[in-house]
Amino acid sequence: MIKEIKSYEKIEQYDTEITEALADNYKVIIENLGEDVTREGLQKTPERAAKAMQYLTHGYGLDPLEILKSAMFTEDHKQMIVVKDIEVYSMCEHHMLPFFGKAHVAYIPNGKIVGLSKIPRVVDAFARRMQVQERLTDQIKNCIQEALNPFGVAVVIEAQHMCMQMRGIQKQNSVTTTSSFTGAFEKDKTRKEFISLVSNKLS
Repeated sequence: MIKEIKSYEKIEQYDTEITEALADNYKVIIENLGEDVTREGLQKTPERAAKAMQYLTHGYGLDPLEILKSAMFTEDHKQMIVVKDIEVYSMCEHHMLPFFGKAHVAYIPNGKIVGLSKIPRVVDAFARRMQVQERLTDQIKNCIQEALNPFGVAVVIEAQHMCMQMRGIQKQNSVTTTSSFTGAFEKDKTRKEFISLVSNKLS
């Protein structure tokens, strides 16, 4: 028996009014760059770019604090919890070019833990905005500190910035590292333990 193959259908949900406004602006930009927006390869580019930009900045519609509060549990664990190598994709607010890399997040519970998947979700909620890496690092830290009131929070982000690699100084191998700490992680011993855990690969 041969089953009928249905045609491919892609379902997307975007604000129609915002999409149209952004697409109109992208059309003008493309034309001002000297391109013919009516040629085949560019006819749908303004709309595609409008939708892409909405996706890349969808963090504005998310509440990171509520993400954490949705999965908090009472637990007596008082040792360090580390979620490392979290993929980060964000948008430099200075040149509107991507920066990407990894985030390493740790906290020491003070009676409350959070579902592990919520940590990467918080990273995404802040990253999917117009950002600078320094602020992104602090926002993740502050959000976890406010929601859980742990004994300490540590956040380290390592990222490559397209505004440094494909324009400007054009240093393709440069990596920017930012860090932010609260509480117990401000002590040298605890901080070193965290750095050791995120630096080493467990066998």
